[in-house]
Amino acid sequence: MKKAVFFDRDGVINKDLGYVHKQENFIFSEGIFDALRFCKDNGFLLFVVTNQSGIGKGYYTLEDFRAITTYMQKELKTRLGFGFDSVYFCPHTEEENCVCRKPKAGMIEQAKKDYDIKLNDCFIIGDKITDMQAGQTGGIRHKILIGKLPKERFTHIDNLHIIPNTKAICESMQTILSI
Repeated sequence: MKKAVFFDRDGVINKDLGYVHKQENFIFSEGIFDALRFCKDNGFLLFVVTNQSGIGKGYYTLEDFRAITTYMQKELKTRLGFGFDSVYFCPHTEEENCVCRKPKAGMIEQAKKDYDIKLNDCFIIGDKITDMQAGQTGGIRHKILIGKLPKERFTHIDNLHIIPNTKAICESMQTILSI
C-alpha cells in the first residue's frame, strides 16, 4: 500500500486571494516547493484536495479551473521535475451538501480507491478546520494546520500539528516522521 500527502490548494499551495482562477493571481506560497520536494523524496504520492465552490457559484468555469490547474502542474514540473499525482476538487457550494466537499471525506476516499493508499501513513496539510475535519473523517493519521489558530478549538482532531506558515512544513513532517 502507498502513502500520500493531501494538500489543500488556496492558502497552502498558493496564496489565498479569494477564488483564485486566473494565472496572474496564482502565486505559489513561500516554502511550498521545498515541501513538495521533501514529500517526493520521502516516497509520498502528492494530491490536491480542494473545495472550488467558485465554480458552483458561477464566479468562474470548470474550464477556468482546469486551465489554472494545468498552469500549476506545468510550473511544478518546470521547477521541480514533477507535479501532483492527482488533483481532486469539489465544484459544489455548501448548500448542495455533496459527499466530496470538505469537511466530508469524499475526495480522500476517491484517492484511496484510485491509488490503494494506506491512510494511516498519510498527511493532510491545510489552512482551515474543514481540511482537518476531512482528514479526521477520512482516516488520515497526521494533520498539519497552517495558521495561528488555538489548538483548543481542535480538541476533536487527533494527531494535529499547528505550524505558522508553509515554510514550516518540512520541519514539521521531519519531526513527525522521526517519532
